[in-house]
Amino acid sequence: MIRYEGLWKAFDIPVLQGVDLVVNEGEMFGIFGPSGTGKSVLLKTTIGLIDLDRGDVSVAGDSVYRSGKDSLKRVRHRVGYVFQNAALFDSFTVYENVEMGLPEGELRSMKRIQVTARIWDALALVNLEPAEVMQKMPAELSGGMKKRVGIARAIVGRPQILLWDEPTTGLDPVNTAAVERLITRLSDELNVTSVIVTHDIEGGLEMCDRVAMLEGGHLRFVGTPEAFRTSQDRVVRAFVDRAAALAALDEVEV
Repeated sequence: MIRYEGLWKAFDIPVLQGVDLVVNEGEMFGIFGPSGTGKSVLLKTTIGLIDLDRGDVSVAGDSVYRSGKDSLKRVRHRVGYVFQNAALFDSFTVYENVEMGLPEGELRSMKRIQVTARIWDALALVNLEPAEVMQKMPAELSGGMKKRVGIARAIVGRPQILLWDEPTTGLDPVNTAAVERLITRLSDELNVTSVIVTHDIEGGLEMCDRVAMLEGGHLRFVGTPEAFRTSQDRVVRAFVDRAAALAALDEVEV
């Protein structure tokens, strides 16, 4: 479904250095790694939000960087993107924020009652009560509710692919677990391919079919969650052990 081919990207320093990766149709794929290793940059290349120095990404056969605007438009129509910290528009209602997730061409052809029905369904899918939240402003929502509205915006366009950029950042362990259960349910119910960048390693391993670890701009590991847990690679081992220690600390604090 998604093919990353020889991705190179540098800002002040190299971030991606020749990354090759394939995400299969229908799987949930997790991307781990220390801060600053290019996880979110890699995710953004999927829909051309960042210019590459070299390489290409193809989504369902359409090139993101080597074809024209029509190809990129088809890619973006297939993909729903869940941004870090929800990234809601503060001056828009929940209704208006979710509406932004509908493709422009589709939105122009829909009657208002159809738009409302799609927004209603998307909010219900993320376990929000549409009648209660549609006209609320983001400032009136809790952190967990904002996350769910951001997810509703990503799924309202009925994408084939969902990209999740640190969807549990800023949430306490209870809400983190709730959002991760929601991600798993939505991926199954909507029959989508999912790529998730997450700092919650244990939660990600529970959710994903395969995972990768980025380190120093390179792929250090690609494989199953079980292989990741038991890897004897010193860098992977240190990363897993540190994540386990931090998770245990969180449980003690709760």
